[in-house]
Amino acid sequence: MLSLYDSVTKSKKDFVPIDQDHIKLYVCGPTVYATPHIGNARPAVVFDVLSRLLRGLYPKVTYVRNITDVDDKIQQAAAKEDTTIEVITKRYTECYHHDIQTLGCLPPDIEPRATDNIATMIELISKLIARKHAYVSQDHVLFSVNTYADHGLLSGRIKANNRAGARVAVADYKQDPEDFILWKPSLAHEPGWASPWGRGRPGWHIECTAMIIKHLGMPIDIHGGGGDLLFPHHENEQAQGCCLGMGKVYSRYWMHNGMIAVDKEKMSKSLGNIILVKDLLAAFPGEAIRLALLQTHYRQPIAWKDELLIDAKNCLDKYYRIRQDNEKYFNAVTQTSWQDIPAAIQQALLDDMNTPLAIRHWQDLVRSLAKPATDKAAVAKAIIATNLALGFGYNDVADWFQNVQGKLSAEQIDAMLEEREQARLAKDFAKADAIRDELNENNIHIEDYKGKTTWRYNS
Repeated sequence: MLSLYDSVTKSKKDFVPIDQDHIKLYVCGPTVYATPHIGNARPAVVFDVLSRLLRGLYPKVTYVRNITDVDDKIQQAAAKEDTTIEVITKRYTECYHHDIQTLGCLPPDIEPRATDNIATMIELISKLIARKHAYVSQDHVLFSVNTYADHGLLSGRIKANNRAGARVAVADYKQDPEDFILWKPSLAHEPGWASPWGRGRPGWHIECTAMIIKHLGMPIDIHGGGGDLLFPHHENEQAQGCCLGMGKVYSRYWMHNGMIAVDKEKMSKSLGNIILVKDLLAAFPGEAIRLALLQTHYRQPIAWKDELLIDAKNCLDKYYRIRQDNEKYFNAVTQTSWQDIPAAIQQALLDDMNTPLAIRHWQDLVRSLAKPATDKAAVAKAIIATNLALGFGYNDVADWFQNVQGKLSAEQIDAMLEEREQARLAKDFAKADAIRDELNENNIHIEDYKGKTTWRYNS
């Protein structure tokens, strides 16, 4: 049975869907105002694996991932370039689609945009006002947190603690510091839509609730997103949904992936340590980036460093070399299913998507092709089935090595590195440098790290 870690109970739970015949999954997508970074890529990859896993287990899955295309950050980006929000959102939506597709992510079944769902948001806000869960103040509409007793249970935050030590001034249109905006007025130069409360635009939290209700209905089985969304975004989403009369359950399971840090610091523009996906793709294949992300359990933080990518690329190089040697067995596979995945890999994925363990079993499976007694046809089928579940290893061998033709072989490179190491031990640094230069001329990048030398073909 599939078990998933639920952010509400802070524990793993057996997954019991609302309807065995139709699983409903919603994941918060990007706010499209800038070039995607590796932090944007992680939830896309994590929940792509989850959707693949669910499709292997259940007859129908509807995966919805939204695009937030109205936000103050988008307006600021448009103003900086003296253009419209439509230009900004179109550009960065296309960037996002390109990058995550290159990382092997399949498109969701539905990808709604906030601006296409304004009418639904206005309708829901009107219902919250009528139910006295929201109020109008100075052309704003705000959700009254005091009307929802369970606010804070999702994230585990106690209301009194949220205010303690706060130094941010509370807007004078709020009845309570915890109240959050459902609708706000727009100035003439800002994007806006007509509403019963004047021309304005929605608050962030109501967007996802509206798209869930419109495209999936409530309650849903799983709501996912980055760990930074747990509070306040998901907390406020749940409050709205439950107060709309949809019952006490907004989502049966809440799942959140861990954050990515660089040099032990959270990625941020102020620190100048944002790692863009496009920059990584300039040096590494998308599959290697995906593998690097999945080699850490999705709930754990990742301390990002180049060695993760170098190791992932080397791992895939070895896989494709072994596959090349056994290509006839792989080419004979025409169809696979969940049942073709080895039991050990199935169990790892069923245990809260333990992709690091699944990948280790996958590596053992690949290595087994070199053993004489192996049923290579069966192993090839098992590898392809696993590849489809994890989302890598899907390239043709020729495609993977398309930039390697005419270069040194892996065996030649390993021999040269061994010769270089012997030269370094003999303090013949001129010879060691000459070998490095020859490798560079052959478009081979080598990396010395903690006494270990790794290499990769440059893209």
